[in-house]
Amino acid sequence: MTNRGLNRRHLLQGFGTAAGLAATGTFLSIGPSTAADFKIKMQLGWLASNGILGEVMADKLGYFAEEGLELEIVPGGPNIDGVASVASGANNFGSISSSPSLMLARSAGLPIKCVAAGYQQHPFTYFSMEANPVRKPEDLIGKKVATQGTARILLRALLAKNGIDESQVEVSVMGGDMAPLKVGQVDVATGWQTNVGALSVLGDERVDMKLWDAGIQLYANPYYTTDSVLQENSDKIVGAIRAISKGWGAVYEDPTAGVDALVERYPNLDKASEMNAVDLVLGFSFNDKTKAGGWGIMSADNWQEQIDTYDSLGQFTNGAPELSDIMTLDILEATKDVRPTFG
Repeated sequence: MTNRGLNRRHLLQGFGTAAGLAATGTFLSIGPSTAADFKIKMQLGWLASNGILGEVMADKLGYFAEEGLELEIVPGGPNIDGVASVASGANNFGSISSSPSLMLARSAGLPIKCVAAGYQQHPFTYFSMEANPVRKPEDLIGKKVATQGTARILLRALLAKNGIDESQVEVSVMGGDMAPLKVGQVDVATGWQTNVGALSVLGDERVDMKLWDAGIQLYANPYYTTDSVLQENSDKIVGAIRAISKGWGAVYEDPTAGVDALVERYPNLDKASEMNAVDLVLGFSFNDKTKAGGWGIMSADNWQEQIDTYDSLGQFTNGAPELSDIMTLDILEATKDVRPTFG
């Protein structure tokens, strides 16, 4: 986690306009938001959690209202296909846990496109214990690894990236319970570093190996919308990203106020747990890349590498999506003057 006190600049100093737009091959006609009654219906890919600290803070501080927007947060969950909901037009904006979901959806023909990355690094992590640690990918050889069903492809990608045959690792499916790792039923369990409640059972003997550090560099909490929304209401998406980025900046400057706003809106969340997690969340949201390019920054090179990795594993049944179809830097370029450059 970087020291939040090191940088208090709010204004991005600018970065390669032409290069940013050329990376995606798309140019939007973007003007100021003027509609006073436009609703951003933001579909989540999960239940409300600390992943939306910035959105809640932005709404509380009136940043959406300043853009002429109303925010409705639509919760997701295990039985809700949030990407399909946005693609169908039921909701006009979304955030999902991991970038590959957007690549797979685009390959399947859904007209969605990423406009910003909420977390600069993915918090997905392989947890082990000091008595039998996994600190680097090679340490997985011969281990029993418990992972979520939807995350098996992440393990396959990690193994392939590091030249490890899948037969060298014993894999089982788990939920969110870390007890099997604690009692030694498995050697490794997976989850997000920001889920401090579930991880607390592991205590001080926990050893972390982040997926990012193991060579699979995905974005978490990417923001997306549809091609038609970008064509018809690009100014509203610009306004939403402007508001959200300012909200995350406000949480960075006052984490306690951010947690208070989150728990006020979602009383089912535990304030003590959220306070324990907030520095971790901010550490994934702000780093050296946001210091240079502002909150939400992402790169075409990173996206292309993700596409290539999933393509090499045969994950795109209808062929790999084109880079220009899956992401655009235009919204980030249009908001570069306000997205906070903490890091």
